[in-house]
Amino acid sequence: MGEYDAIVERLRAIEEELRDRALDRLRDAAGDPDSDAAKDAQREERRLLQARRAIARAIGALSDGDPDAD
Repeated sequence: MGEYDAIVERLRAIEEELRDRALDRLRDAAGDPDSDAAKDAQREERRLLQARRAIARAIGALSDGDPDAD
């Protein structure tokens, strides 16, 4: 068991939550793509994706470069 396993597991949970929220925003935007609400949802989805990628990089860094390592 690695030194950072507990942190990596928490980061994975955060990444999953960010992914779920991003999918929710995409669903919101799909209803009426030209509406202001949809444009706001699309912007928020992009922010969530950026955060998720950062979390994935942190997971990789703490897992010796393998984001899927347990």
